Amino acid sequence: MHDAIVHPSGARMRWVELPGPDPVRVYVHGLGATSAPYYAEVAAHPLLPRRRSLLIDLLGFGISDRPREFAYTLEAHAEALAAALEKAGVAGAALIAHSMGGAVAIVLAARHPELVAHLVLVDADLDPRPPAPVPAGGGIAGGGIAGYGEEEFVEGGWKEVRDRVGPHRWSTMRLADLRGLHRTAVSLARGTDPTMRALLLSLRMPRAYLHREGDAPDDVGGLRAAGVRVLSVPEPGHTVMLDDPDAFARTLTALLP
Repeated sequence: MHDAIVHPSGARMRWVELPGPDPVRVYVHGLGATSAPYYAEVAAHPLLPRRRSLLIDLLGFGISDRPREFAYTLEAHAEALAAALEKAGVAGAALIAHSMGGAVAIVLAARHPELVAHLVLVDADLDPRPPAPVPAGGGIAGGGIAGYGEEEFVEGGWKEVRDRVGPHRWSTMRLADLRGLHRTAVSLARGTDPTMRALLLSLRMPRAYLHREGDAPDDVGGLRAAGVRVLSVPEPGHTVMLDDPDAFARTLTALLP
């Protein structure tokens, strides 16, 4: 396990690292997830050329620290991730980022383009959306998390979310700091300014957006016109890296050096 101090409180981000030559690959998880369980099989897949790979957890999630003083906005996550990558000696990396992690990766690439040579987004959030009604299930931000007030969520709303998302997703979500999880969900629902979509369109490094078959992102034509490769993956689930790692690895092989 590796770590780096990324916040004035002394909070550390941690990651599992697979050895190999450059260019580096950095894998970033989604809301309530953690990178090693989600990406380990893909990162070590025999179809992919071996590369130095960092399976990193954002602050408040997985094995990283949970500072109360941290803002847990998409922008704050991006700056903390940039600090971790810089301290790990990473530049010109391929970023593979899922869902909420994709939104963080877009902000990172826009603010620190020297760190990112390739950007692969997997079912990433591109647009702000109003929080899903509570307790009306799935939608934005992991089972309607952003629809709760912070204290309401911390004091018991998380139990309703646990029951809605099910034991598989909760197995990693339960590792998250409850306030960090809620604040991140609220920031994700609010989006960035400019929006994640606008930032993505403005980037100049090779970019790809992977989506589940039959569930393409809005305005595919606009993404493609800006040079974003939009590709479908046959597996219908949101977590293709878990549900069909072979298909995901094959797709990455066509996109990454």
